Amino acid sequence: MDARLKTYFLRHGAAAEPGEWKKGSDFDRPLTDDGRERMAREAKAIRKLDLDLDAIITSPLARARETAEIVASALKITAIKEDARLGTGFDLGSLEEILQDHADAKAIMLVGHEPSMSSTIGRLIGGARVDLKKGGLACVDLPDASSRAGVLLWLATPKLLLL
Repeated sequence: MDARLKTYFLRHGAAAEPGEWKKGSDFDRPLTDDGRERMAREAKAIRKLDLDLDAIITSPLARARETAEIVASALKITAIKEDARLGTGFDLGSLEEILQDHADAKAIMLVGHEPSMSSTIGRLIGGARVDLKKGGLACVDLPDASSRAGVLLWLATPKLLLL
């Protein structure tokens, strides 16, 4: 039985700048109007990739949650799961725990933040430097849900997704 796992890392879309956001905590900082519009366009491109996702798991922070909802809507996925481990402290240990919680999945999308998304992808693929832009999507192939070593299959910048 093939236990391989495609793990998609999606960085949230363009959000209000921290210094300009005065309506609440950083936890509540949303996508901008432009960020929502761009993510909706990117979500249409992501739909064309036919990722066949088993789950979308998102950081509970507002900007990531909004991003996940936009993508889930475009992919006609009804359930999004929030996971605090995808917040600001996301790392390889968090990734391993999340993937173990979804050990039966063949393809999973994680929606989160910088710099932890890029650094986790980098460590996962052997110490590479990765720069995941806002709205960027990376695909890492893992042997199984417990693996801490994978292969970067592709990284799509937001501009590429918007072509």
